[in-house]
Amino acid sequence: MDSDTLQAFQSELTCSICINYFIDPVTINCGHSFCRPCLYLCWEEAQTSMCCPECREISEKPDFKTNIALKRLASLARQARPCHVDSSKDQICVAHKETKGLFCEVNRNLLCGPCSESLEHRAHSHSSIECAAEEYRVEKFLKKMDTLRKMTQEMQNHLNQETSKIHSLAHYVALRKVTIKIQYQKIHLFLHEEEQLHLETLDREAAETFQQLRNSEVRMTQQKEHLEEMHRELAETCQKPAAELLQDFGNILERTELVLMQKPQPMNPELNSWHITGILDMLNHFRVDNPLRKETASCYMSLSENVRSMIFGDDHHCVSRELQTVESFAAWGAQAFTSGRHYWEVDLAHSSSWILGVCKDSWTGDTDIIHDSEESFLLFSFKRGDRYSLSTNSPPLTQYVKRPLGRVGVFLDYDNGIVSFYDVYKSSLIYSFLPSFFSSPLTPFLCLASPWKARLHDDLLVNSHVGGN
Repeated sequence: MDSDTLQAFQSELTCSICINYFIDPVTINCGHSFCRPCLYLCWEEAQTSMCCPECREISEKPDFKTNIALKRLASLARQARPCHVDSSKDQICVAHKETKGLFCEVNRNLLCGPCSESLEHRAHSHSSIECAAEEYRVEKFLKKMDTLRKMTQEMQNHLNQETSKIHSLAHYVALRKVTIKIQYQKIHLFLHEEEQLHLETLDREAAETFQQLRNSEVRMTQQKEHLEEMHRELAETCQKPAAELLQDFGNILERTELVLMQKPQPMNPELNSWHITGILDMLNHFRVDNPLRKETASCYMSLSENVRSMIFGDDHHCVSRELQTVESFAAWGAQAFTSGRHYWEVDLAHSSSWILGVCKDSWTGDTDIIHDSEESFLLFSFKRGDRYSLSTNSPPLTQYVKRPLGRVGVFLDYDNGIVSFYDVYKSSLIYSFLPSFFSSPLTPFLCLASPWKARLHDDLLVNSHVGGN
């Protein structure tokens, strides 16, 4: 093969990004090939759409299969290139004054020919420096680089979640301040000082929580940068001469493992509930007697993770596999309300997953699916693993307050279009829907997940006073 042909052949096995022989080559949609690490680093640093670095054509998919034939040819070309003889003292055997050209697989050090035949190394497996270096390139380093890239993507997802939580929490805090102000307008003027203290405390606690989220965001950003930096360092090490690569591989792999062990977890922001003086005394004026009838219906409760929908019916086999389904029971109000103010409490201390609130009176007879329904005002408690989530519907909104551990009070002000929920033990507001217009009769609603369904007939009611207005 003449020199021009050889040069052309070598050029076809060279990545246009790193200008070295391919390592784990992939061929993208347009037909051009690049080292997989080089391509992903190029796309990440550009922060633009995935386009070919040569022809700029947009790629339709982010993941590509290794071009096995090209990988083998590049590996052969790399091993066949003229061996660079390092004349440094480290590469010359002190005992035999010969260049170290072999790698001991057992002791993982470089040897000259006579040393490899010595009693100490005779039984060990040896290979040429180039062959050993190629094995480390295509096996150990590439696997670590792939792990680093996947963890970088995972960390980016966590970072996006943390950023989203900051926006969500900001919206939630602003909305919560509005609902708190509405609550304080219902009580006497002398509580104005307590109202201001409540708002200041919320602002201070929210600021601290925001700072914690931002700190978490910084930690994840730093970890993502460390992962990317380690990935680049491994990529650069892959291109080093064989002897230098083998001398450094232990140190860089150890540092890679240390970076991989550091994995900050996303936090779950939660605000404290503030005691509202006199709120339960006021609400007790509107207690209702027997708000839920003791006749119950067996059903299956299914909640999406973001609580955007609830499926309610007798046949759980029709429920989507994407939703968590639990055997449960439901009860509706003994009467429907069309005016006035009404307050009742339900003991939920023995149930982890439940739905409480008011809904259209028509739900009791002719529907089995609830999906962001109009004139349904519900509070959801849902347990997933060891974590509880509290949320409301209309529209779906995560509640960043602690889950009530005992009685929950429900207040329906039909004339003013308000539905509110209270933590009875803390005398605090859980959430109050913004005022709206009610056009249909509304009835109390409760759905509890097993294993507590048997308690419904005995524990539905925790009130005995007749309601007001």
